[in-house]
Amino acid sequence: MAVMTTRSCPCGLPGSYEGCCGRFHAGAGAAPTAEALMRSRYSAFVKGDAGYLLRTWHPRTRPERLDLDPGTRWTGLEVLERTAGSAFHTTGTVTFRASYRGGSLQERSRFERLDGAWVYVDGDLLD
Repeated sequence: MAVMTTRSCPCGLPGSYEGCCGRFHAGAGAAPTAEALMRSRYSAFVKGDAGYLLRTWHPRTRPERLDLDPGTRWTGLEVLERTAGSAFHTTGTVTFRASYRGGSLQERSRFERLDGAWVYVDGDLLD
């Protein structure tokens, strides 16, 4: 796992938050791949940006509201596997492990393109 500086993007890719996931959170563009969307959603969890999470959730599966636990401290992201999800696909999956202070969760997330933009559909928690 990458070590983050105060300016690093929480998603683990090199570069600043503003130049990476922050631009998607600010609405200055859309994630070009399913993996980029998943990374930006992880960063939104780190930043407590429930609005972005709801905006990037498929309307078919999106909850009416999202209450984030302010006590959760996310500490790292590992992408374990990806299928499809490129600019040439309409669906994709990303399997990842998200670590938090005291544990981690592993999920296989499903994504679809909706009106040209990637959105999160749902996911399966894995052991």
